[in-house]
Amino acid sequence: MKILVAVKRVVDYNVKIRVKSDQSGVETANVKMSMNPFDEIAIEEAVRLKEAGIATEVIAVSCGVTQSQETLRTAMAIGADRGILVETDLELQPLAVAKILKALVEKEQVQLIILGKQAIDDDSNQTGQMLAALLNVPQATFASKLEISNNQATVTREIDGGSETISMKLPAVVTTDLRLNEPRYATLPNIMKAKKKPLEIIKPEDLAVDATPRIKTIRVEDPPVRKAGVMVQDVKALVEKLKNEAKVI
Repeated sequence: MKILVAVKRVVDYNVKIRVKSDQSGVETANVKMSMNPFDEIAIEEAVRLKEAGIATEVIAVSCGVTQSQETLRTAMAIGADRGILVETDLELQPLAVAKILKALVEKEQVQLIILGKQAIDDDSNQTGQMLAALLNVPQATFASKLEISNNQATVTREIDGGSETISMKLPAVVTTDLRLNEPRYATLPNIMKAKKKPLEIIKPEDLAVDATPRIKTIRVEDPPVRKAGVMVQDVKALVEKLKNEAKVI
Protein backbone atom coordinates (compact mmCIF):
# COMPACT_ATOMS: atom_id res chain seq x y z
CA MET A 1 0.00 0.00 0.00
CA LYS A 2 1.29 3.44 -0.99
CA ILE A 3 0.69 6.45 1.24
CA LEU A 4 0.90 10.02 -0.03
CA VAL A 5 1.47 12.82 2.47
CA ALA A 6 1.29 16.53 1.60
CA VAL A 7 3.69 18.83 3.47
CA LYS A 8 3.66 22.62 3.35
CA ARG A 9 6.45 25.15 3.95
CA VAL A 10 5.16 27.80 6.36
CA VAL A 11 6.50 30.49 8.67
CA ASP A 12 7.79 28.74 11.79
CA TYR A 13 5.21 28.74 14.58
CA ASN A 14 7.68 30.39 16.97
CA VAL A 15 8.10 33.44 14.72
CA LYS A 16 6.10 36.59 15.44
CA ILE A 17 4.16 37.34 12.27
CA ARG A 18 4.66 40.76 10.66
CA VAL A 19 2.42 42.25 7.97
CA LYS A 20 4.14 43.82 4.96
CA SER A 21 4.17 47.61 4.85
CA ASP A 22 2.00 47.60 1.70
CA GLN A 23 -0.51 45.20 3.36
CA SER A 24 -0.13 42.74 0.49
CA GLY A 25 0.60 39.81 2.78
CA VAL A 26 2.79 38.49 5.57
CA GLU A 27 6.52 39.19 5.62
CA THR A 28 8.52 36.07 4.71
CA ALA A 29 11.90 37.58 3.76
CA ASN A 30 14.65 36.54 6.20
CA VAL A 31 12.07 34.70 8.29
CA LYS A 32 12.56 31.16 9.61
CA MET A 33 10.42 28.67 7.70
CA SER A 34 9.55 25.11 8.67
CA MET A 35 7.13 22.28 7.96
CA ASN A 36 3.51 22.89 8.92
CA PRO A 37 3.11 21.19 12.35
CA PHE A 38 -0.02 19.26 11.33
CA ASP A 39 1.89 17.90 8.31
CA GLU A 40 4.64 16.64 10.63
CA ILE A 41 1.95 14.60 12.37
CA ALA A 42 0.77 13.28 8.99
CA ILE A 43 4.30 12.19 8.01
CA GLU A 44 4.83 10.55 11.40
CA GLU A 45 1.62 8.55 11.09
CA ALA A 46 2.49 7.38 7.57
CA VAL A 47 5.98 6.30 8.68
CA ARG A 48 4.50 4.39 11.62
CA LEU A 49 2.19 2.53 9.24
CA LYS A 50 5.20 1.58 7.12
CA GLU A 51 7.18 0.47 10.15
CA ALA A 52 4.22 -1.72 11.13
CA GLY A 53 4.38 -3.42 7.74
CA ILE A 54 1.05 -2.01 6.59
CA ALA A 55 2.43 0.44 4.01
CA THR A 56 5.09 -0.31 1.41
CA GLU A 57 6.03 3.26 0.47
CA VAL A 58 5.55 6.77 1.83
CA ILE A 59 5.63 9.59 -0.72
CA ALA A 60 5.96 13.18 0.51
CA VAL A 61 4.59 15.93 -1.75
CA SER A 62 5.02 19.68 -1.46
CA CYS A 63 3.68 22.43 -3.71
CA GLY A 64 5.34 25.82 -3.93
CA VAL A 65 8.66 27.57 -4.33
CA THR A 66 12.08 25.96 -4.83
CA GLN A 67 12.89 26.25 -1.12
CA SER A 68 10.14 23.71 -0.41
CA GLN A 69 12.79 21.09 -1.20
CA GLU A 70 14.04 21.68 2.36
CA THR A 71 10.62 20.74 3.72
CA LEU A 72 10.62 17.55 1.65
CA ARG A 73 14.11 16.65 2.88
CA THR A 74 12.81 17.02 6.43
CA ALA A 75 9.91 14.69 5.61
CA MET A 76 12.36 12.16 4.18
CA ALA A 77 14.56 12.49 7.27
CA ILE A 78 11.52 11.55 9.37
CA GLY A 79 11.01 8.49 7.19
CA ALA A 80 9.36 9.23 3.83
CA ASP A 81 10.87 7.17 1.01
CA ARG A 82 10.88 9.86 -1.67
CA GLY A 83 9.67 13.35 -2.40
CA ILE A 84 7.87 15.18 -5.17
CA LEU A 85 8.00 18.97 -5.47
CA VAL A 86 5.37 20.61 -7.65
CA GLU A 87 7.31 23.81 -8.19
CA THR A 88 5.57 27.11 -8.86
CA ASP A 89 5.85 30.75 -7.82
CA LEU A 90 2.08 31.21 -7.99
CA GLU A 91 0.06 31.70 -4.81
CA LEU A 92 -1.42 28.24 -4.44
CA GLN A 93 -4.93 28.15 -3.02
CA PRO A 94 -6.67 25.04 -1.58
CA LEU A 95 -8.53 24.08 -4.76
CA ALA A 96 -5.36 24.24 -6.87
CA VAL A 97 -3.46 22.12 -4.33
CA ALA A 98 -6.32 19.60 -4.24
CA LYS A 99 -6.24 19.31 -8.05
CA ILE A 100 -2.46 18.80 -8.01
CA LEU A 101 -2.72 16.13 -5.33
CA LYS A 102 -5.54 14.40 -7.22
CA ALA A 103 -3.34 14.14 -10.31
CA LEU A 104 -0.46 12.72 -8.27
CA VAL A 105 -2.70 10.23 -6.44
CA GLU A 106 -3.95 8.89 -9.76
CA LYS A 107 -0.45 8.85 -11.26
CA GLU A 108 1.12 7.05 -8.28
CA GLN A 109 -1.87 4.73 -7.61
CA VAL A 110 -2.00 5.72 -3.95
CA GLN A 111 -4.34 3.93 -1.52
CA LEU A 112 -4.17 6.34 1.44
CA ILE A 113 -3.70 10.10 1.52
CA ILE A 114 -2.82 11.74 4.84
CA LEU A 115 -2.83 15.52 5.21
CA GLY A 116 -2.63 17.94 8.10
CA LYS A 117 -6.11 19.20 8.95
CA GLN A 118 -4.98 22.76 8.13
CA ALA A 119 -1.92 24.92 7.58
CA ILE A 120 -1.00 27.43 10.28
CA ASP A 121 -0.48 30.25 7.76
CA ASP A 122 -3.94 30.48 6.16
CA ASP A 123 -5.97 28.13 8.43
CA SER A 124 -8.14 27.22 5.44
CA ASN A 125 -8.95 23.62 6.46
CA GLN A 126 -10.20 22.91 2.92
CA THR A 127 -7.64 20.92 0.92
CA GLY A 128 -8.38 17.48 2.37
CA GLN A 129 -12.12 17.83 1.91
CA MET A 130 -11.73 19.16 -1.64
CA LEU A 131 -9.33 16.34 -2.53
CA ALA A 132 -11.75 13.68 -1.28
CA ALA A 133 -14.54 15.24 -3.34
CA LEU A 134 -12.40 15.41 -6.49
CA LEU A 135 -11.30 11.78 -6.07
CA ASN A 136 -14.81 10.69 -5.03
CA VAL A 137 -13.40 8.71 -2.08
CA PRO A 138 -14.31 8.58 1.65
CA GLN A 139 -12.75 11.06 4.05
CA ALA A 140 -12.12 11.31 7.78
CA THR A 141 -11.11 14.70 9.11
CA PHE A 142 -9.54 15.66 12.47
CA ALA A 143 -8.25 12.13 13.10
CA SER A 144 -6.96 11.38 16.60
CA LYS A 145 -6.47 7.63 15.95
CA LEU A 146 -5.98 5.66 12.74
CA GLU A 147 -5.99 1.90 12.20
CA ILE A 148 -5.69 0.07 8.86
CA SER A 149 -6.89 -3.52 8.39
CA ASN A 150 -8.39 -5.57 5.54
CA ASN A 151 -8.37 -2.64 3.13
CA GLN A 152 -10.35 -0.53 5.58
CA ALA A 153 -9.45 2.46 7.73
CA THR A 154 -10.93 2.85 11.21
CA VAL A 155 -10.62 6.45 12.35
CA THR A 156 -11.41 8.08 15.66
CA ARG A 157 -12.02 11.74 14.98
CA GLU A 158 -12.50 14.83 17.10
CA ILE A 159 -15.97 16.39 17.03
CA ASP A 160 -17.72 19.05 19.10
CA GLY A 161 -18.25 17.67 22.55
CA GLY A 162 -16.31 14.43 22.14
CA SER A 163 -15.18 11.97 19.50
CA GLU A 164 -16.61 9.47 17.05
CA THR A 165 -15.21 6.35 15.37
CA ILE A 166 -15.92 5.64 11.73
CA SER A 167 -14.88 2.94 9.27
CA MET A 168 -14.28 3.50 5.57
CA LYS A 169 -12.91 1.59 2.60
CA LEU A 170 -9.62 2.50 0.96
CA PRO A 171 -8.62 4.52 -0.98
CA ALA A 172 -9.45 7.36 1.38
CA VAL A 173 -8.34 10.76 2.64
CA VAL A 174 -7.45 11.36 6.30
CA THR A 175 -6.60 14.70 7.89
CA THR A 176 -4.71 14.78 11.18
CA ASP A 177 -5.50 16.35 14.52
CA LEU A 178 -2.93 17.18 17.21
CA ARG A 179 -3.83 14.11 19.31
CA LEU A 180 -2.98 11.58 16.58
CA ASN A 181 0.69 11.25 17.55
CA GLU A 182 3.83 13.07 18.62
CA PRO A 183 6.24 13.46 15.68
CA ARG A 184 9.78 12.17 16.16
CA TYR A 185 12.86 14.33 15.80
CA ALA A 186 14.90 13.72 12.68
CA THR A 187 18.26 12.27 13.73
CA LEU A 188 21.51 13.37 12.13
CA PRO A 189 22.07 9.99 10.36
CA ASN A 190 18.56 10.15 8.91
CA ILE A 191 19.09 13.76 7.81
CA MET A 192 22.20 12.62 5.93
CA LYS A 193 20.33 9.67 4.39
CA ALA A 194 17.51 11.99 3.30
CA LYS A 195 19.94 13.90 1.08
CA LYS A 196 20.38 10.77 -1.03
CA LYS A 197 16.70 9.90 -1.33
CA PRO A 198 15.03 10.65 -4.70
CA LEU A 199 13.32 14.03 -5.06
CA GLU A 200 11.40 14.69 -8.27
CA ILE A 201 10.65 18.25 -9.38
CA ILE A 202 7.73 18.90 -11.73
CA LYS A 203 5.44 21.78 -12.67
CA PRO A 204 1.64 22.04 -12.30
CA GLU A 205 1.33 22.08 -16.09
CA ASP A 206 3.07 18.68 -16.22
CA LEU A 207 0.00 17.38 -14.40
CA ALA A 208 -2.39 19.35 -16.64
CA VAL A 209 -3.43 21.49 -13.67
CA ASP A 210 -4.20 25.21 -13.89
CA ALA A 211 -2.96 26.64 -10.59
CA THR A 212 -3.94 30.24 -11.31
CA PRO A 213 -5.38 31.85 -8.14
CA ARG A 214 -9.17 32.30 -8.17
CA ILE A 215 -9.32 34.51 -5.08
CA LYS A 216 -7.56 37.86 -4.78
CA THR A 217 -6.28 39.11 -1.43
CA ILE A 218 -7.19 42.79 -1.17
CA ARG A 219 -5.18 43.54 1.96
CA VAL A 220 -3.80 41.96 5.12
CA GLU A 221 -4.00 43.82 8.43
CA ASP A 222 -2.74 43.31 11.96
CA PRO A 223 -5.47 42.49 14.48
CA PRO A 224 -6.62 45.49 16.55
CA VAL A 225 -4.54 46.20 19.64
CA ARG A 226 -6.35 45.22 22.81
CA LYS A 227 -6.76 47.87 25.49
CA ALA A 228 -4.94 47.32 28.76
CA GLY A 229 -6.96 45.94 31.65
CA VAL A 230 -7.75 47.95 34.77
CA MET A 231 -8.02 47.03 38.43
CA VAL A 232 -11.29 47.66 40.28
CA GLN A 233 -11.67 48.08 44.00
CA ASP A 234 -14.77 45.98 44.56
CA VAL A 235 -17.64 44.12 42.93
CA LYS A 236 -19.76 47.27 42.78
CA ALA A 237 -17.13 49.04 40.68
CA LEU A 238 -16.84 45.97 38.43
CA VAL A 239 -20.59 45.87 37.85
CA GLU A 240 -20.61 49.59 37.03
CA LYS A 241 -17.88 49.18 34.42
CA LEU A 242 -19.54 46.13 32.85
CA LYS A 243 -22.80 48.08 32.71
CA ASN A 244 -21.62 51.51 31.57
CA GLU A 245 -18.38 50.88 29.65
CA ALA A 246 -18.48 47.32 28.35
CA LYS A 247 -22.29 47.38 28.10
CA VAL A 248 -22.51 43.63 28.63
CA ILE A 249 -25.12 43.82 31.37
